[in-house]
Amino acid sequence: MSHIDEREVLERIRQGLIYSESEASFQSPMRRSDLVFEYNQTPPRESGRRRELLGAIFGSVGERPILNSPFNAGFGSNVHIGDDFYGNVNLTFVDDVEIRIGDGVMIAPNVTLTTTGHPVHPARRVDFARFSEPIVIEDKVWIGSNAVVLPGVRIGYGSVIGAGSVVSNDIPPMVVAVGVPARVLRPISDDDLATRTTAAE
Repeated sequence: MSHIDEREVLERIRQGLIYSESEASFQSPMRRSDLVFEYNQTPPRESGRRRELLGAIFGSVGERPILNSPFNAGFGSNVHIGDDFYGNVNLTFVDDVEIRIGDGVMIAPNVTLTTTGHPVHPARRVDFARFSEPIVIEDKVWIGSNAVVLPGVRIGYGSVIGAGSVVSNDIPPMVVAVGVPARVLRPISDDDLATRTTAAE
């Protein structure tokens, strides 16, 4: 493509339509790959430097973040994280568009948050053609190990995503959702306040 109309490509991206690697190449300066690499090589004892790097990698990051190494991000700059975030090892952000994470979110090991998918028909995957839709994870969500959150998903306040789940549709607030694809198993209730609080008799 000799001339790329950046506004037209951005509008297609915004609408969740197909775009190619070449068409999106003007976004490459937004990638923070070298900084992600540096963060993953920075010892945990250098907490000040690690915090500084998170501020440079992400679009925004709140207070008291914990992100265990290693992690990966396609861009980094499209990720927005609230206060008191905990991300365990091998967290992957495929953030071709925005991933917005609220306050008090906990993410277990080996989780993938991907805003991007590819067409089913191989003829439409030329030049790494893809589509992207934002992900929103509301406050106090807990995502279990090996879960995958797919493009366009919103996970509601306080909900729990079970280990190994694939979240392909929105999850309402205050529920436990599990499975492939993830479905609501049950609501979270006051009964859950009393679990694992006393030793077995």
